[in-house]
Amino acid sequence: MLNLLKSPYAKLRNVAVHAVTIENGFWAQRREVNVSKSIPSMGKLLEANGRMDNFRRLIGKSTAAQRGPVYSDSDVYKWTEAASFALQSGERSELHAAVDNIAKDMMAAQQPDGYLNTYYIGEHASQRMEPKVQQWGHELYNMGHFLQGATAYYRATGDRALLDAGIRFVNEFLLPNFGAGADKKPLFSGHPEMELALVELYRMTGDKRQLDLAGYLLAGDPRIHVQPWDYVYHFCGTPFTSRTHLEGHAVRAMYACCGAADYYLETGDPAYWKTLNVLWKDLVTSQMYVTGGVGARSDGEAFGDAYELPNARAYGESCAAIGNMMWNWRMLAATGEAKFADVLERALYNGINSGMSLDGTLYCYRNPLAYDPSGGDKIRNDWYDTTCCPPNLERTLASLPGYFYSTSSDGLYLHLFDNSELDWHLENGVGLKVRQKTNYPWEGSAEIVLTPAEPTEFTFFLRIPGWTDSAEVSVNGKAAAGATPGQYLPMRRRWFAGDVIRVQFNMRPQLLEANAQVVENNGRLAVQRGPLVYCLEQIDQPEGVALRDVALKLGPKSSAQFQEEFQKELLGGIMEHSLLYFRYSAESRKSRPVSLTFIPYYAWANRTATPMQVWTPIAQT
Repeated sequence: MLNLLKSPYAKLRNVAVHAVTIENGFWAQRREVNVSKSIPSMGKLLEANGRMDNFRRLIGKSTAAQRGPVYSDSDVYKWTEAASFALQSGERSELHAAVDNIAKDMMAAQQPDGYLNTYYIGEHASQRMEPKVQQWGHELYNMGHFLQGATAYYRATGDRALLDAGIRFVNEFLLPNFGAGADKKPLFSGHPEMELALVELYRMTGDKRQLDLAGYLLAGDPRIHVQPWDYVYHFCGTPFTSRTHLEGHAVRAMYACCGAADYYLETGDPAYWKTLNVLWKDLVTSQMYVTGGVGARSDGEAFGDAYELPNARAYGESCAAIGNMMWNWRMLAATGEAKFADVLERALYNGINSGMSLDGTLYCYRNPLAYDPSGGDKIRNDWYDTTCCPPNLERTLASLPGYFYSTSSDGLYLHLFDNSELDWHLENGVGLKVRQKTNYPWEGSAEIVLTPAEPTEFTFFLRIPGWTDSAEVSVNGKAAAGATPGQYLPMRRRWFAGDVIRVQFNMRPQLLEANAQVVENNGRLAVQRGPLVYCLEQIDQPEGVALRDVALKLGPKSSAQFQEEFQKELLGGIMEHSLLYFRYSAESRKSRPVSLTFIPYYAWANRTATPMQVWTPIAQT
């Protein structure tokens, strides 16, 4: 996560991953699968596909040829980060040993001058850091992920060796040779990622040169000239503060926004803050799917025009949804505003959670909002030669405890709901435990028990999600006024051990309309309940009812027509919704009522290949 303890423009400070224990409930099940199946199986796949041998061949431990694209090192680094976050939640000796072994090979492959990239050592060494390679070779991108993996490992184990290797690359290879000075070669980020890694490194070392290098990358170097399209696609090379809308490669854009937000948290540069807010408004008004996914076009894995949000053709790369979550986490840290937590939660529960199968062994690279298997597109796979998404999903789930809470000078913020226990401290040093008991997201109630080490006055900021239309909050049985959807409810008082906050959100299913400018969804509705977006899968519907033939006949109390049932044995345990819809025939224009079953979007494509859709037509009257 982020170390914001000394970040001067952060309103909120991080809570360590190890300080939050997620207990039996929605996320515990996903996280256990992640650490017991996903991370180990991905480690084996990285091994089987030569990614580990790419390091070993450079140190005489393998005769295998280099395998994979130029960015393959980053997949090993993200896997290292995922495993390290898992170790922050508790020791796992076998996983710890696996990380240690590959870390030794990584460090041994580092060159005497600090350089490390397995593709550009040996036969491709002459191309190292050449202008075209900077554009497409992912050298900085790879090392950004190295730094993030090394940071997570250091925080899990206290072992600095991997981190020190990353610092060598920055301090001994990059800083003396590259940068803004006339005596230095220019840099082109190519794929933003190093920027956020450099800022986090600065937070640990205090070496301002690392922060300045991040700022240099974000500003671009005028000595480098590329085609106009390249500035769009790569989302770098020109000053970040000149950006007016999201465009180009969606993951690159999201990571650039993360790096810029990190830079703002350390510098307070108003031009960055202005640009970040302009881009965020563009995101949530015209570029984001209802699932929190981003990136409309498969061509270039890119943003489309404003309101270009196709369903079946949606790209919605898992990495882009993760980037969306990461960016909103930083915006939340800067402001303490719940609108950023709302977007974070939407992406997490839907566009990110859909990316990994329920058994933890298959992954979605793209996450469309409609699907027809007759086209031959296999949506979940165990391996992609560009395998960025699987370890990215794994590191997100492994780091999830760090997203539940933040501290501020005023007190404690609660962002996410699940059965969990916080064991941390306020910023005045007073120890504090907080235990949540809830069946969220299936039920809208939560009990929150506070145990400060001593009676202490502070403000407890309780998030009231923007998806609910009402919430009831009480403290020790007495109603607390002021709960407003889409805001944090501040409750300042002298807190004692055993004080209890209870909250009840309205979880009634909602029928959502898209902005009218999203042409493909005109005359269609989506179903949401709590933070979860729902979809129809063909397999759940009555025999003979095709998704292409259903439409909703709206009534004055449409949401009341839903029937809810928790299916413990279905798809790992889900809340299933049935709604009286109408089937119509395009030929006869006759219709008959049928009951359709909706499942959470994150759970689709976990059984047989079957049509799916999120947006359902409204019957014409």
